[in-house]
Amino acid sequence: MTTGTTGTADETPLSAPRTQFRAFFDDPRWALAIIRATVLEAAHPQIGAALADNSTFVTHPWRRLRNTFLSMRRMFDDDPAVREREAARLNRLHARMSGSDTRGRSYDAMDRATRAWVVATLYESAVTMCRLSGQPLDQDTMERMYAEYRAYLAALDGDAGELPEDLNDFWRYFDRVVEDELENTEAASIILYRLFDHLPAPALLEGAPTLWAAGRAVVGPLLGAITVASLPEPYRRKAGLPEMPGAPTLMQGAYLAAGLTRFLPEGWINAETIIETLSLPPDSDDPRARTVTALRARMKRASALLRLLTPLSGDTVPGPAPATSVPAEGRRSAEEFFRQVLDQTGDGHLDWPDLAAMARELATRLDLDEPEETRLYDAFAAWWRELQAALDTDGDGRVSADEYAAAVPSLAGPALIRVAEVLFDATDKDGSGTINEAEHRALFRTAFHRDLTATDGTYDRSAFVGDFLSFMSGRRRNTAYDPLLTDA
Repeated sequence: MTTGTTGTADETPLSAPRTQFRAFFDDPRWALAIIRATVLEAAHPQIGAALADNSTFVTHPWRRLRNTFLSMRRMFDDDPAVREREAARLNRLHARMSGSDTRGRSYDAMDRATRAWVVATLYESAVTMCRLSGQPLDQDTMERMYAEYRAYLAALDGDAGELPEDLNDFWRYFDRVVEDELENTEAASIILYRLFDHLPAPALLEGAPTLWAAGRAVVGPLLGAITVASLPEPYRRKAGLPEMPGAPTLMQGAYLAAGLTRFLPEGWINAETIIETLSLPPDSDDPRARTVTALRARMKRASALLRLLTPLSGDTVPGPAPATSVPAEGRRSAEEFFRQVLDQTGDGHLDWPDLAAMARELATRLDLDEPEETRLYDAFAAWWRELQAALDTDGDGRVSADEYAAAVPSLAGPALIRVAEVLFDATDKDGSGTINEAEHRALFRTAFHRDLTATDGTYDRSAFVGDFLSFMSGRRRNTAYDPLLTDA
């Protein structure tokens, strides 16, 4: 079969008017399949180690989902320039990730065989989701879709040589990796058990913690059971994954139910709109957020009225009034600041991957190219060296929560000031020396709440740097930076 990876960019399967891959973007089945694919990726020792060391998927899963979805949209865009630009961005991102796992084995996110496995899991999970939902793909469709995935890998690596050219050979390759290379890695276990049980609420639902916790307590274990039951049997056996009684039937039912959405009118489900809506803070000026906030307020009033009308039973004594939430501009404790802002990877320590995650999120928000992206990373790297020198009292190469709490309250050294200045320059796209409303919205995409009309509707360098330093060193809540760096 032909792969479409030679010739001009416009000749690749990625530029087809309606690729099979793109058709899955708004398919609810893809939500189940992507979880399955992520577990298979994380079960690879190199990928699992890279995720454990560098990823924010535990502490900020919704942010990672949003960024991954945006990246996939770009990689399958009609414009070859958009695809090439996104491929270059992904390669720069991955080139910054290397190290060793807990057994001393090295990993490199640019390893071509490892990157091929990521693409392989996406393809195999897409085929599997169609089969499990009672809509198996025919051979011709599978081959055309396989060409698309190989073209995706070629766009990243320059060629798709790490994946077999023939589809029949691909299945033998996939089975071999599952049998010989996959392990029950820490990252895979976290996704299957810890992530589902402790999944933080998306930004829009943070104001309803009880409702979210109740829903998660039911849905989390079900998602875990469905995912485990859908994994290849050789991996389940080798990893010793327990299978809940009735899980295969539950899994089949979930995929079949999701597949029924094909009967809905086209356009009724739009994944991008759903993801963006969930990312909106409750106090966003977006009409969708205001609608949800108003609905939640009515539910609270109805609940309060019900409690008033319901007779108190027995010796029940009214409890104290619930504590009011801390004002958005109030200060937070050192422990809270460390957990919510500094510890981006959620491992309980502050080290370079945490600051790299901040730089990565900011660069993604601003869609930076070289050399602006490198300047931002370099500024964060200099800040990390400054923090390490000041706070790493035991010399273990990282900063614990206790070391941070015991340190001076201010972290606003010269390096952090440089971070703020580089971020200002990156946001000030037109080089005017001020940030206008459009530039401000690009950075604070879902948190455009602050007033920029105090003078002429712009945000000057000193105000921007001052606000950034106040947030990053003074532990002061900020309606713009909180959703940017602390949202899940």
